[in-house]
Amino acid sequence: MSDKQHGVYPADEFDNPSQGPVGLHRGPRSLASRALPYVIVLLVAAALAFGVFAWLSHANAGSSSEASQSASTSVSSATSSKSSKSASTKTATKSATKAATTASQTPTATETATPTSTPSTTTPTPTATVNKSTSVTVYNGTRRSGLAASSATTLRNAGYASVSARNPSNRNTLPSTSTVWYSSSEDEATARDIASQLGIAQVTRVDGLGTGVAVVLMQ
Repeated sequence: MSDKQHGVYPADEFDNPSQGPVGLHRGPRSLASRALPYVIVLLVAAALAFGVFAWLSHANAGSSSEASQSASTSVSSATSSKSSKSASTKTATKSATKAATTASQTPTATETATPTSTPSTTTPTPTATVNKSTSVTVYNGTRRSGLAASSATTLRNAGYASVSARNPSNRNTLPSTSTVWYSSSEDEATARDIASQLGIAQVTRVDGLGTGVAVVLMQ
């Protein structure tokens, strides 16, 4: 553009262009800017490789754990089977031993069929006899009038034929509680029957009594 034309139009940015190449004709770039894409590619590749390695490691660990668990289960099953087999063997041995012991303790047919007789050496005990015809004397050792006569009536009603009632001549020789006296072993059964009829617990043998049975009432 001529100076004349420039004087007619105002100056703009195209009248004073910047120095250096513009557009496709740029200057050379620095080393860092040129190496950056390669660095990014390497980082992305490294991240992918690490991810693949971690996944494979996890998969291998899971397979190893399953294999270990399966092996442990197999060992446990084998141990249980062995224990069960051992227990069964012990039970069978114990049963066989018990059966053999029972068989040895069971009498044979010959032993069962042959009874063993033992001669009896028991001496029969003579049966004590109550003699209701024996002489019975009832003494009243208390101050209650008619007590001896009442007890004598009770004995007569029980079947005793020879019963008499009287007061003792010497109270210093009387027992402290109601007692039935008898003089010989033949009269013991009779004395105990009389004590039972009158509700007396004390029965004592006394030598030289002078009568078959004597009843001393103290209450």
